[in-house]
Amino acid sequence: MLVKVAVIYYSATGTVHALAQAVAAGAEASGAEVRVRRVAELAPAAAIDQNPLWRKHADATRSVPEASLEDLAWADALAFGTPTRFGAPAAQLKQFIDQTGGLWREGALADKPVTAFTSAFHRHGGSEATILSLANVFYHWGALIVPPGFTDPAVSAAGGNPYGTSYVTGPDGHGPDEAALEAAAYQGARLARIAARLRTGVLVGRE
Repeated sequence: MLVKVAVIYYSATGTVHALAQAVAAGAEASGAEVRVRRVAELAPAAAIDQNPLWRKHADATRSVPEASLEDLAWADALAFGTPTRFGAPAAQLKQFIDQTGGLWREGALADKPVTAFTSAFHRHGGSEATILSLANVFYHWGALIVPPGFTDPAVSAAGGNPYGTSYVTGPDGHGPDEAALEAAAYQGARLARIAARLRTGVLVGRE
C-alpha cells in the first residue's frame, strides 16, 4: 500500500533545504509518494538582503510549493526540518505549526509517524534541543515519533545523532556533506517504512 509522506521545512541559506531533499529521496526510494513543502518566509526583505547566501537561497527556491495545512491532512507520515534558533525551531516553522490547532482538535494528526531534522552553526549549537523541542509538539498531537536511532551505520557516519539528522555548517556556511545527506535519506526511508508497516501491519524492508 502506497504511503504519503510530507516533508515540511524552513531553510534560510540552503542547508536544511538540502537535507529535506535527501529525506524526500529516501522516502521515495522506499516507495512513498512525497510532497516537499517550504513554510512561508516571515523575515523582511531588508534582513534577507543583508546575507547574500540567504538572498540567493530565497530567490532560488521560489518554485518550491509553500506548505499548507492540507499537506498535513494529506500525509500518512510527516518530516519536519528547521535550522536551530537558540536551541529551538525557527520562527517560520513554529508559525506554521501554530496554525495546526484545528487539525489537532479534530485528531487529524494523531497516530501519524513523524520525524525531524536540523542544522546548526556550531557543533554544540542546539541541534538536539531543537529536535526535542519539536517533539513537544508531536506529543500534543498524539503523533508517533520515529527517530533514526542507531539503527543504521549512516547515523554514526554522520556524527551519531539518534534524535534526527543534523549538520554543522560552521563559519564557511557550507551545505551538508555526503554523510549527512545519506543519513537524511536513511531517515526518510525509515519513516516511510514505519508508516507502511502501520498501515498494513506487514514488515516492509529492512530496519
